[in-house]
Amino acid sequence: MSRNIPIDVVDDGASLYVKERKVYPRDVSGPLNRLRVAAVVWLLGMFYVFPWLRWDGRQAVLFDLPARKFHVFGLTFWPQDFLFLALLLIIAALALFFFTALAGRLFCGYACPQTVWTEVFLWMERWTEGDRPKRMKLDAGPWTREKILRKGAKHALWAVFALWTGFTFVGFFTPITDLGARLATLSWGGWETFWVLFYGFATWGNAGFLREQVCKYMCPYARFQSAMFDRNTLIIAYDPMRGEPRGPRKRGLPSVFERARGLLDPRTAYDYVFRAGKHPSAATQAAHAKGTITWDGDLDEIQPLPKFKFEELGDCIDCTICVQVCPTGIDIRNGLQYECIACGACIDACDDVMDKMGYPKGLIRYSTQNAIDGKGTRVLRPRILVYGALLAGLIAAWAVGVGTRSDLIVEALRDRNALYRETAGGAIENDYTLKLVNKTDRDRSFRITLESAVPGIELRDNAASVQARAEAVVSVPVVLVARDGASGRTDVRFIVESDDGESRETVDSSFFGPM
Repeated sequence: MSRNIPIDVVDDGASLYVKERKVYPRDVSGPLNRLRVAAVVWLLGMFYVFPWLRWDGRQAVLFDLPARKFHVFGLTFWPQDFLFLALLLIIAALALFFFTALAGRLFCGYACPQTVWTEVFLWMERWTEGDRPKRMKLDAGPWTREKILRKGAKHALWAVFALWTGFTFVGFFTPITDLGARLATLSWGGWETFWVLFYGFATWGNAGFLREQVCKYMCPYARFQSAMFDRNTLIIAYDPMRGEPRGPRKRGLPSVFERARGLLDPRTAYDYVFRAGKHPSAATQAAHAKGTITWDGDLDEIQPLPKFKFEELGDCIDCTICVQVCPTGIDIRNGLQYECIACGACIDACDDVMDKMGYPKGLIRYSTQNAIDGKGTRVLRPRILVYGALLAGLIAAWAVGVGTRSDLIVEALRDRNALYRETAGGAIENDYTLKLVNKTDRDRSFRITLESAVPGIELRDNAASVQARAEAVVSVPVVLVARDGASGRTDVRFIVESDDGESRETVDSSFFGPM
């Protein structure tokens, strides 16, 4: 049975899109920030330095598309090694699942290119415009000589860094020393110029302007990450049982651990969080906290929190510094939100405030939802074991495959013009082309021999010898002959072996004669 579903369409002429308020992340210091800076230096160091390194007389990391060869230090990958690339992508995806289920969005907070380049652009913004209050005041003020100089210096630094990023990116596909030498004479090709400018513009736009909007609206990972979370996943969490009700106070009020109040029960604590989120304080509103919090059901009218006595307050002093340092501008006290990239800036900021207040650290901390609620936490759970076992197996398979792959590739192609050819003497001949790929970095000599299921089929020139230059593809015409004649189809096997005995490959084919 079907029925009509009433739909009310309300069109008040307003836009469906809300202009994003600019986020001004405050500078923060602490162990997690130092870890994040170390990750930025390490990752960008690899990106900007690797193209300039030399390995065996060539660029250490070079993706040579015209030659269809990828050089990664001592390894060279050919089109025939595409399986290893596919396997590497599977490993990367599975590693993302594993670490997300185990410890939340570690990749987003410390290794995502958007996070890494945005962090560097924020450094340049602070150098030229100052920290959060100065940047907000500068943007709100009129255009003066100082504002023009500061803004101009910032965008000049951004542009140089972005163009250097585009140049380095192209340097992974074109020898970077040659690319740099041709820059002086302005002799880049059209595609090289396009990709340097395009990648530089993308870096400038994403890290300079879009920033957290890429994470919130463009990156699919933020949308499906919750499918890999559970209550035992390590997340950045605020402890409402200890922190609520929040509020300012004078120094000297001890922590809840030292007062008779102790920790709240979870139901009361989360009720305070919910009501504080619906009726934010003046400090929270001034911090411009934003985020996406949804609630099920009809909540009716939500009452604001009453005014509490000092001795009833939790350890959160409502300073909102955790909001001010957040690169996505959310209030972590409202609970886990998809905008949170797990960078840990709010942990460093809150720990610093707790130190100044004389309170124990950890009001905001890496924890699990079960631990926050006072329940037991299991790290080794089925999904972690399955992800870990699959990841270890695939890494081992990839390493074994790369380590044991042959440095010789042989393919046999039959002549498509004729199945066979009959000579005046009654012999039957078949023509083939053997393609040999010498994957090593030195010239080598190979010997071609034949195995046949039927005696009498042999190489017309007996054992053929061929020379192959380093990392070269050689096409070798080969003729098989059956001097006493042959009929039907016969299985044959070509054997290609290097003169030094280090490489040996076989390839099966067929020999045809009259039926």
